[in-house]
Amino acid sequence: MKTIRLAATLAAALLLIGSFAPPVSAADPAYQVLVFSKTAGFRHGSIAAGVQAVRDLGAANNFTVTATEDANAFTTANLAQFEAVVFLNTTGDVLNTSQQDAFQAYIEGGGGFVGVHAAADTEHSWPWYGQLVGARFVSHPAVQSAQVRVESRAHSATAHLPQTWTRTDEWYNYHVNPRSSARVLASLDEASYSGGTMGDHPIVWCRSISAGRSFYTGGGHTDASFTDPTFRTHLLGGIRYAAGFAMFDCRPETGYTILYGGSTAGWTQAGPGGFTNSDATLSSFGGRGVYWHSAKAFRSYSLKLDWRLAGSDDSGVLIGADGTSGTTPAGGYEIQIGGSGSANQVTGAVYGVKAPNASARDAALNPPGSWNTYELLVEGERIRVFLNGVQINDFTNSDPNRSPQGYVGIQNNGAGDDVSFRNIRIRELVASSVKVEGESYSSSSGVQVANHSSASGGKTVGYVNNGDWVGYAAVSTAGRTSFSARVSSATAGGTIEVRSGSATGPLLGSVTVPGTGGWGTFTTVGTTLSSTGTGPLHLLFKGGSGYLFDVDWLTLDGG
Repeated sequence: MKTIRLAATLAAALLLIGSFAPPVSAADPAYQVLVFSKTAGFRHGSIAAGVQAVRDLGAANNFTVTATEDANAFTTANLAQFEAVVFLNTTGDVLNTSQQDAFQAYIEGGGGFVGVHAAADTEHSWPWYGQLVGARFVSHPAVQSAQVRVESRAHSATAHLPQTWTRTDEWYNYHVNPRSSARVLASLDEASYSGGTMGDHPIVWCRSISAGRSFYTGGGHTDASFTDPTFRTHLLGGIRYAAGFAMFDCRPETGYTILYGGSTAGWTQAGPGGFTNSDATLSSFGGRGVYWHSAKAFRSYSLKLDWRLAGSDDSGVLIGADGTSGTTPAGGYEIQIGGSGSANQVTGAVYGVKAPNASARDAALNPPGSWNTYELLVEGERIRVFLNGVQINDFTNSDPNRSPQGYVGIQNNGAGDDVSFRNIRIRELVASSVKVEGESYSSSSGVQVANHSSASGGKTVGYVNNGDWVGYAAVSTAGRTSFSARVSSATAGGTIEVRSGSATGPLLGSVTVPGTGGWGTFTTVGTTLSSTGTGPLHLLFKGGSGYLFDVDWLTLDGG
């Protein structure tokens, strides 16, 4: 059920190098799909058309279809031969207890599920199935045209769709909104038809169930759905995802702000070349340049973006830059996309610094011509890289002259390096990050407030000698995982010890402060913490003789 997937990804990658077409699923190795259409309630007249559509898709895309309405097919031994099971307009209670147990074990062990339309009107008394399908049918208006708002066009089921997909079907209302438990791929615009009751109305979604995968589409009531090429491609994408041949991050996604979704407001190009903007897609030309989101710099955040390479191309995402006029991440880092060379210069690498986990990366990577999604999770000085929901890199900055906190941008590497981006969004981690002006301490020993025009607020913790300390009664260390500070030193610098409860309390971490060449010349330093703190934050300063350094501001992340 799972052994052929990595080979499929590698084979697809080799076959698609140099192509910029949608993924050719015929490159998948042969596999089997079970289509189940038993009904114990209302029976849809479109079932036969749906079964034939899946058979046609299988013939064209290298999978064999077994269609049945016999629930005896749901045994452990029989299900093991299928990469995915499609519930095609099933209704009512269609499985007995032993069949339910076999199906649940199949999914949780790594199998795939595709629910079509009335799959949401099935097994109402089985709680686990409710989690699998994501939401249950409660009512519907008459068949009519409606506008489907496509929220993600990186999934194999939606990558081919326009931003607004107008189609005719029977539009279900569901008992719950699945947005908190699944990744919503498309939703209905209830203003475009009559009879919607949900407000926020998801209609296509996916989710993970233990090691398995679930995809649901609310379309498929009408015969015409299954002869529509666009809907067929939609259904094929859901099957390929469920079977494990099209990777996607199906974790729920809420709270993100769109940086690019079609509008380039707030973006500026630095250097030659650039990006065309069409159909809410940025496509590179020329270079080397960088398209910066110049409207705002970011501190701790989750940055997500969808990207697609045409072939063996080169690009990257730049984070933590000090400014937006250059073509390199001055003061920050590049997260590589594509490329060639050493292990720290290819997809998933913190460029030139740390290579990704190659096996995890290769298993999660969709081939050229397909869309992939990065999440770059920055917590203080820590960078974690997720590819299609799988963590492939984890790096903590210790270079005082660099930081992942700052401006973000995307690279157009040069002529012939063709890359596209969609749906660039960010969620600032304000709830788990606290920034404190250094001079706002509530207790101290030895230090004084110093005036510096180049400091935040014009003041710092200054006149720091070995053994001095400061405390911040309102700042808890509980659960904190990283610490950073903006510092300056006209001497050799020293060390900041991060402690919990008091200046002699448990040591959570320490960071070296370098000489910066002057009291008004600042840099940012940071370190990871043990996350075992419980009390208020205290900083103990260590070093040689004389004044060591000044502290402008500090941040704690995590918790």
